[in-house]
This record gives sequence, C-alpha cells and structure tokens, in this order.
Amino acid sequence: MSDLPHLIRYLKKQHVLSLSCHSAQEIWSANCFYLLDAPRMAFWLMTEPETRHGSLMQANPQVAGTINGQPKTVLLIKGVQYRGRIQRLSGEAEQQARSAYQKRFPVARKLAAPVWEIVLDELKMTDNALGFGKKIVWRRE
Repeated sequence: MSDLPHLIRYLKKQHVLSLSCHSAQEIWSANCFYLLDAPRMAFWLMTEPETRHGSLMQANPQVAGTINGQPKTVLLIKGVQYRGRIQRLSGEAEQQARSAYQKRFPVARKLAAPVWEIVLDELKMTDNALGFGKKIVWRRE
C-alpha cells in the first residue's frame, strides 16, 4: 500500500490518542500519550489498571479511538480512527516498550504505571490536505 508510509509518518508525529473502552453496562473514553511501534503496527501507552478505562479494558480488550490535530479549517483536517486489542505487557516486551516510551516522553521515567500495547486491527485516516475526503485504510491481514 503506497499510502501506508504517509499514515505512519502522521502517527509518529502525533502523541495523544483517545481510547474508548466498554463493557456490557458501561462505556468510557480517556486520552493517553502513545508511541507507535510501526513494525508491529501497535501503540504503546502507560496507564494505571485501577482507572475507569483501565478496569473496562481489562474486562474487554476490544478498544477503539481517534488521533487528530486541531485544524482551523476543514481543508486541513487530518485524523485517524483505529480499533484493536489492548493487553498489558510483561517481561522483555514490557522493558523494550517502557524504554522506548520513556525516551519519547522523559517524564514517564517518574511513573510506575504499567505499559500496555494496542495491537491494531484497523486504521482509517482522513487527510483533506491530500484532497477533500481522502481516506487511507489499513487492516491487519
């Protein structure tokens, strides 16, 4: 897919995602700093399991969300919608993700929160700078 590098560049430039979680009785969203693991097509983030969204994502690992800027005109809208499965990392995978996350966000060195990974199943980017309504779609095979 020739548009995939454009999508990855955009995701690497951004740093906050919205994270929506749900159970049979409840739905909740949160904003989290993230780091893209492009080779695995996954997001890494840190959050406490006791938060409202932490409890929900442990009960149901299917999550969705968005990543976007704040353009002043509709012609400059760029944003991504995603869905995937979240899991708490451990062992060597957790150490690798934490190290990369702390390099991107040095303040995270002061946090003891667990590191989580959203393994992406689908991404859809809208980029009006490439033409009004231009969509770039990626799905895990």
